[in-house]
Amino acid sequence: MTDESPPALSGMPSFEALLRRPDLIWMGQNTTHLEPPAAVVDALRTSIERHEFQFYAPAAGFAELRELIVEDLGLPGSQAWVTDGAVSGLHQVCTVLAPRVSKLITSDPGWPWPARFVADQGLPVAVAPVFDTPERILTAAQIAAVIEPGSLLYLIDPLNPLGSSYTRDQLIEITDLARATGSYVVHDCTYRHFADNHTLAAQLYPERTITTYSFSKWLGIAGLRVGALVAIPELLATFTHAPANPLGAGITAQRAAIAGLRVKVPWLARVRAANRRNIEAIESVVAGRGADRIVVSPSQGNFVAIELDAAGPTSEQVCRAMLERNIFIRPGTYQSPRFGDRFVKVSTSVPPAWTDRFCAEWTALAARREVAR
Repeated sequence: MTDESPPALSGMPSFEALLRRPDLIWMGQNTTHLEPPAAVVDALRTSIERHEFQFYAPAAGFAELRELIVEDLGLPGSQAWVTDGAVSGLHQVCTVLAPRVSKLITSDPGWPWPARFVADQGLPVAVAPVFDTPERILTAAQIAAVIEPGSLLYLIDPLNPLGSSYTRDQLIEITDLARATGSYVVHDCTYRHFADNHTLAAQLYPERTITTYSFSKWLGIAGLRVGALVAIPELLATFTHAPANPLGAGITAQRAAIAGLRVKVPWLARVRAANRRNIEAIESVVAGRGADRIVVSPSQGNFVAIELDAAGPTSEQVCRAMLERNIFIRPGTYQSPRFGDRFVKVSTSVPPAWTDRFCAEWTALAARREVAR
């Protein structure tokens, strides 16, 4: 999922401190930093001029936005519920289902918050290691080894932080397991717009699949906090009857999201082109670095994971050194207690000049070996 929580890793500054650095190159949150579509900026300006920030929004979100989200996913018969970012909806799913399911099944590396959401309610969590597997995803075989009747499967697709993605056949195997055990599937599709091919689990197992939808990454409006949950109506009602925020996601954010979906085709073509260009540039630099290597190539997200030379500095040491050069990237320790020292994650839906600066500093840092253990 998303990367909102502060770094708080071995002396790294908080996001609030980073925001006080106006020239910082942000390549650590998987957020898009290209100049936004004019239509989105106009929608924000118009909403503010109308003082729409003084009103509560419709509880489920504007009807037009909900319809556009379902249309974008291609899930006829489903409904969308607009939330304060996708993570707000994910929290609602986890807390509502925790008393009803037997365990949560997730991956390492992955996004840590769902496990924390359910662990606070005493639900067991099964974590499958995927960093060194050929597929680098949570496989049906791994799930079959730990699944129980009524489990909750958390699939991040494409997988943050590695950039791997599920094929249709892999999802069929997983959803068949879920159906046979009466389990739920949360398909976290935060990065699907960057994938070359993407299958939705809800197309295969609609009765118990919840799809999360994010505007933070592909549209680049992470600070506005707008996302959605999507499911068939009877399943969605399970989560909407007592929401944490019954007053709706912010109107201004929803206006921006609507505008973004209206211009999605040309905007996404631009974002994907910049993202692919930046991924290729970083892959080229890493290939010349010796023992460092790209974990998944090509990444299906708007980020790349770089596995570090085992004889060199740790991921946190590398990130601190890059931050001294005014470039913020993310250590793997944020998303993997087991493998986190071995890799860093670098966002790629950013201006090409940022990527070129990263590549130059990465090369210089490697040459000077300034962050030895």
